[in-house]
Amino acid sequence: MMMLTLYNVHVVMCRNVALSGGVLLLLAENQAETTGQSIFAGLPSLGENSKHKYMQLSGRVLLVFMFLTLLRFELSFLQLVQNVIGLSLVVLIAVGYKTKLACLLLSVWLSVINFYVNAWWNYSSYKPMRDFIKYDFFQTLSVVGGLLLVVALGPGGYSMDEHKKKW
Repeated sequence: MMMLTLYNVHVVMCRNVALSGGVLLLLAENQAETTGQSIFAGLPSLGENSKHKYMQLSGRVLLVFMFLTLLRFELSFLQLVQNVIGLSLVVLIAVGYKTKLACLLLSVWLSVINFYVNAWWNYSSYKPMRDFIKYDFFQTLSVVGGLLLVVALGPGGYSMDEHKKKW
C-alpha cells in the first residue's frame, strides 16, 4: 500500500510540474506580446528580453516531465519501445533540437496513450474511478496542448534550433 502511495505522489507531482511548464509557456508568449508596448515610447531599450527566453526554456523543459509518469521498467518489447521513443523525444525537446517536430511527435504519442490508458468513458458514472481517470485524461490533454503551443511558437531563444540559425 505504501508503494502505491509513493507512486501516485510521483505521478501527481510530475504531471503538475508539466502543467506548470505549459502555463509558463503561455506567460512567456503573453510577455513577448506586451514587451513592445511601453509607456516610454520612443526611448531606446536595453536589447532583447532575456527573461522571455528563460521562461520559454523553463516551460519547455518542465513540459516534458509528463513523460516521466509514463515510464515503466518492465521487460516487455512494447514497453521498451515506448520508453526509448519517448525518452529520445523528451531529450530532443529539452535541448531544443528539432523541437517542433519532436513536440508534434510527442503530442501524438501522448494523445494515443491518453486515449488508450485513460478511457474514462468506459466506466459507469457511479464509479469513483471514473473521476480519477477523467482527471488524468484532461491533465494529459492539457500537456498535449502545451506541446502544441511549442509547435506553434517555436522553441525559444535558448535552444539548439535558434543557435543553428546563427551559424
